[in-house]
Amino acid sequence: MFSAQAGPAAAVPLIAAAIAMAVVLLRGPWLVSRTVITIVHEAGHALVALLSGRRLHGILLHSDTSGVTVSRGKRTGPGMVLTSLAGYPAPAMLGVLFSALIGGGRQGVVLVACALLVLGVLVLVRNAYGVFAVLVTAIALALIAAFGTRDVTAGFVYAITWFLLLGAVRAVVELQRKRRTGLAADSDVDQLARLTGLPSTLWSLALGVLVVGCLVVGGMPLLEPVLGGPER
Repeated sequence: MFSAQAGPAAAVPLIAAAIAMAVVLLRGPWLVSRTVITIVHEAGHALVALLSGRRLHGILLHSDTSGVTVSRGKRTGPGMVLTSLAGYPAPAMLGVLFSALIGGGRQGVVLVACALLVLGVLVLVRNAYGVFAVLVTAIALALIAAFGTRDVTAGFVYAITWFLLLGAVRAVVELQRKRRTGLAADSDVDQLARLTGLPSTLWSLALGVLVVGCLVVGGMPLLEPVLGGPER
């Protein structure tokens, strides 16, 4: 599980990338799978809240794929700014981490990291739908780890990494669309604007640049088998 593993056949990353892109771009699959992005988004808020000294009360996940992380502490200051900022970049940054692990032949570590993330969120979830969504995710991970062949497991690891990178970009695009139509009046970027005095448009731009940058950086190791990089 933790030892270096040989890279998969070139077709595996290509198929995984195509599946992840279809899931992100097609409305039906995206509506189902977006909860995974929300889980990582809220985990990002929760982790930074704890690291900044805030008192974490729990996470709520809703059937419309929205979520809320409840923490207590100072309502202003760097800790609150970082906590508010952490959500949208979290899936993209996790995707970069997973991509680096894949580039080092550590696909097994990606599965372990996914399991630890799901377990951590499960402990923090405070509503029934949230528990259900996290348990479904955990079951899917367990089935892949227990019964997946080498190529199936590698394909899943590549697909989830592409999904995090691409899904983070779509989530930011959706945020801008909702804000333009008045459906996200108290979004993370609006909170950041109130906390810092900087325009919400600037924060939106910063999030966009960050997630696209993560997509570029994280995508390069994933394309290595396709481009003929050395097999490990």
